[in-house]
Amino acid sequence: MSRKKLFTQLAIISAIFLLGFLIRIDSAYLPGVPADEKSFYEEANNLPYMYELDSYYNYRLTDNFINHGYMGDVIINGTDWDLHSYYPPGVPLDYPPLIVYLSTIAYYLVNLFSKTSLLTVVFWLPAFIGPLSGVIAYLLVSRFTNIYGALAAGIFAVTVPIFVFRTIAGFFTTDMFIVFFPLLITLFYIEAVNSTDIKNKVLLAIMAAFSMFLFAMGWIGWTYQFYLMIIFTTFYIIGLKLKGDNIRNLTIVLLTFFSGTLLLIYIFMGKLSIINLFMGPLELLLISGTQNPWYDWPNVYTTVSELQRPSMLMIISGLGLVSIGGILGLFWMFRVMINDVLKKRFLNKMTWFFSIYLIFWTLIGFISLLEGARFMMLLVSPMVISSGILIGIVVGYLDYLKDSKNFPIFKRRPEFLTVIAILIIIWITVPSVFSLEKTFSTMIPLANDDLSSASQWIKENTSINTVIISDWSYGHYFTAMADRPVIMDGRMGYIETLPTRNFDPTAYPFGDQSPGISRFYWVDHAFSTTNESLSVGIFQMLSTSGDLAYLTLNNYTHNTSQSVEILNNVLGVNKSVAGTILISKYHLSYSQAYTILEYTHPDNVQPFVVVTTYGMMNEGGNIFEFGEWNFKTDQGLNSTYSLGEMSVNNGFLDSNNGVHMDLQNENITWNGKIPYSLVTVTNGKIEQRYLDENSNFSILLFMDDNESIVMDKQFDNSLFTKIILEKGNSSYFKPVYSNDNVVVWELKSNINDS
Repeated sequence: MSRKKLFTQLAIISAIFLLGFLIRIDSAYLPGVPADEKSFYEEANNLPYMYELDSYYNYRLTDNFINHGYMGDVIINGTDWDLHSYYPPGVPLDYPPLIVYLSTIAYYLVNLFSKTSLLTVVFWLPAFIGPLSGVIAYLLVSRFTNIYGALAAGIFAVTVPIFVFRTIAGFFTTDMFIVFFPLLITLFYIEAVNSTDIKNKVLLAIMAAFSMFLFAMGWIGWTYQFYLMIIFTTFYIIGLKLKGDNIRNLTIVLLTFFSGTLLLIYIFMGKLSIINLFMGPLELLLISGTQNPWYDWPNVYTTVSELQRPSMLMIISGLGLVSIGGILGLFWMFRVMINDVLKKRFLNKMTWFFSIYLIFWTLIGFISLLEGARFMMLLVSPMVISSGILIGIVVGYLDYLKDSKNFPIFKRRPEFLTVIAILIIIWITVPSVFSLEKTFSTMIPLANDDLSSASQWIKENTSINTVIISDWSYGHYFTAMADRPVIMDGRMGYIETLPTRNFDPTAYPFGDQSPGISRFYWVDHAFSTTNESLSVGIFQMLSTSGDLAYLTLNNYTHNTSQSVEILNNVLGVNKSVAGTILISKYHLSYSQAYTILEYTHPDNVQPFVVVTTYGMMNEGGNIFEFGEWNFKTDQGLNSTYSLGEMSVNNGFLDSNNGVHMDLQNENITWNGKIPYSLVTVTNGKIEQRYLDENSNFSILLFMDDNESIVMDKQFDNSLFTKIILEKGNSSYFKPVYSNDNVVVWELKSNINDS
């Protein structure tokens, strides 16, 4: 390579990286937050809180690794254990370690020059890693088309909206690897396939295998890319064999890649990772139907927005220009490939192997969207590549104009074609960058000063063994910043560990039953019930014995519905009455009843706090649906729950959820119907009026927040209503810390343990 060509390539690579980096660091300035509110979303280091609360999980594991050399809290029987997550009893730590290793290296490197906190280092890290995908995209596409197509691919890679959002500064998750490694693996793999030298083939295939091994260390979903490549290459080899073509070289590449990946994973990640590779797809098939080990319980995963199927508009907005460019690129590439003259002129270096693989890759990516918008990230790589190829073909057609008699000016002034090519690059860059402004304008960190202050209070004012009970979405933040265990968090039921649990009975004595999603029902039921004594019993059971009560009871009844019924009848009464119920009503033996009571009514109750947030007001519908789950019909309660914003004009109060009130005569309706009761909350003072005993819903007006809620009247006296909505009308719980958005609750001292 000439010095000029090398300089040009380095300049392009630097420009791509710089563009991606500058875009991603904009998040550090909180563009989606008004100037007078920015400080509320900034930590003590003057940087914003993390934009994704899962980031704090990765931060905690990295902090553990730096402090004592392993990611867990302790080592039990040679296995890292996380005693903060899914407590009690905690979980064996089965998590891709690359993000921790990379962050640790970055931390020590930065601290060679300047004393910098780990939180600051990991905040900036995604902004450095994300743009590297653009560099790899450029290098990959340059193998098949001209420099303009390759440059376009690099630009597309660093400006795809969904990828930008998930790799901004402050989004410290494994998403930073989901585009980089598939592109890197494909680069080495395709180079191995295309190489004419057998030694180079093997070497490049080994490099592809090593990249896949790193991907396995970086993201739990790495098997998707592995199977994609193995399955496609296998069928391609079969096709070649049927045609009578030589398959030796491609078979060598496939076997080297396959065996190299498995060997590296076995050596450095252990046999369970190999088991997961082969059992994972089968487990996915099982959990999608009635063979799901958690089938009896309400599926909390359905409440996760990124696991909902995306609309066409979401796909287009998430992928940006490549949503169109990628599809056009595939069609145009195929059109060129089937014409020998066009192929020789525009895609001379393109092979049928890669072009068909790219189509297959894209097709499988679209199919993956059936599992949720989260998997849109899997489409980024193939769509970026095909979009770059599209631009390369377009510029190639421009070059064709030099020989056209209809445009003689291009023959006389060929530099005009270069100008047009540059304008095309500018044309795709400017809209891509400016389209991101809308994305950034809506981004707000999910943590804030109120959440931080509450965490600090818990850390300073509760014992180290105090368990935090809250909405699962806040779990990772509390474990990291309050340094207290939680009963559930963002890893939910640890579904990704299901394929290997039966092969590790020491770590998972209950197999596929625990960790699970049953806790989400119990917490939601504690909030939805009007029996506060039952709520207390549920919280004490979960915080002290975890899953043991209902898992043990299920071994006796072999019926989840009956087990839930039994526990709901005994958790709200004292130990003596509970024992009588277990023996007399449900005919358990004395030994069985005694065992169950040890878990439902423990002598030494683990201390716990309940943390409620302003944001939990939005979750009422889900809490009531799952909390009142019918285990006989496998259906949740279809209840009314509507949250709206109020405004007052000309003596009338109106809310955008259909509430209308005449302030003069205080008549109020919802969609023209009179409520069973009206509750108004003003400056912490609660007033309730009963209006129509035949009505099935109530209206709550929060005058200080200008919000209204309409909900089924059966939840008027639920724990959810008392401590989340009304914030202080409970007979059993007292607030021990509160601010505008967060309240920490403890049991009142005069309440006797059940």
